[in-house]
Amino acid sequence: MKIQEMSSTYIRFSIIPSLCYCYFISAKIPKGIPRLISLLPIIYIFTILPLYYYSSPFVIAVTTFSITWLSNFKLLLFAFDQGPLSKNGSTKNLSLPIFISMAALPLRKKQHISTQKFPLNLGSKIVLFSVILEIIFHYKSEMHPRLVLICYCLMIFLLIDILTDLFISIFKIFVGLELEPPSNEPYLSTSLQDFWARRWNLTVTNTLRLTVYNPVRLVLFEVVGKEWAQGVATLATFVVSGLMHELIFYYVTRVSPTWEMTWFFVIHGISVIVETRVKRAVKDTWRISGLVSGPLTIGFVVVTAFGLFFPPLIRNGADDMVLEEFGFCVDFIKDKMFQFVSHSR
Repeated sequence: MKIQEMSSTYIRFSIIPSLCYCYFISAKIPKGIPRLISLLPIIYIFTILPLYYYSSPFVIAVTTFSITWLSNFKLLLFAFDQGPLSKNGSTKNLSLPIFISMAALPLRKKQHISTQKFPLNLGSKIVLFSVILEIIFHYKSEMHPRLVLICYCLMIFLLIDILTDLFISIFKIFVGLELEPPSNEPYLSTSLQDFWARRWNLTVTNTLRLTVYNPVRLVLFEVVGKEWAQGVATLATFVVSGLMHELIFYYVTRVSPTWEMTWFFVIHGISVIVETRVKRAVKDTWRISGLVSGPLTIGFVVVTAFGLFFPPLIRNGADDMVLEEFGFCVDFIKDKMFQFVSHSR
């Protein structure tokens, strides 16, 4: 029993020691299969890690997203001296703190100058998220189900941006390295390709491009040609994204997947392929105005999310669990602020 308890404790607090092993040991092993073999125990630990967090659905979701998904994918790239953790990647001569931060957090080194038209700063995102949370927390039972889902869409976007912005701010203070923003105003997308490739959740997009899209495209290029290779690689990327979302959902609820989330991403993958083929076919002879294509794009994302992405979350009560947790945190902060104001008078 004591051995099991010690093993469980180690796994729960294994992220930093595991990444130190990768930095000091695996990095010295020749790239390729030998380094990959040395990383397999870490990849296994990171895969089962969320199973050892019991009390917080939010912590489980964040751990699965950041460690089980992104960190493992970055380590796979690192095995072949690719990606943000390698010397040949976007960040060179990594110190240990930078290596751990880049591996454990959804961060990406800044690649270009931001050209956002209507940027929201961290403070405004927190305020907007808090307002929506208060509305959902107190009036959800009185709201139309579609309006609740629209609020969920906004909350997911804001939450990803808030968490990543916080990580970026802390990272910049202690390290001084400029990092990419988590997204690039996805609400201004003019096409599905624009939404998924250039605007939504850029760290995930870049990681999937390096780990799935590029390898699949290169392998198939000589076999089926450029066009088919790109199409299959695109679909494979969306399928992998869907499966990883299913894994996050499973770790949070411990309910067997219904594959609706995977189908959400499959449909979008197919739609992106069709969209790019049509664009290539018509070229510049016919183009839809962004004032039309923009709402159509966001509408398609929202409607398909209503039908496939959110139902398994709502059906198994995952949304209520996370909302209750957020509500507890908000009440705790309110109490502390009230006590601070009372004492300062």
